[in-house]
Amino acid sequence: MLDRDDVEEFLDRKLKELEIEIPEDISKEQLVEAFCQYVEDDYYEWLKDNFKSFFEHGEPDWEWIRDRVRA
Repeated sequence: MLDRDDVEEFLDRKLKELEIEIPEDISKEQLVEAFCQYVEDDYYEWLKDNFKSFFEHGEPDWEWIRDRVRA
């Protein structure tokens, strides 16, 4: 789970850099939460895809994994 305070600081900085103003009908808290949900959903999908690749779709190459562990 993302730290909402860190995300708020990040959004403040990036929105300022791009000169983007938040519409009046969207609070900063709502924007932060929506952005966090978006990132967390994407992150979970990314983890699932990488899990499949890392473990060769259920047939793990343990020698390759051992090499990664040692690295």
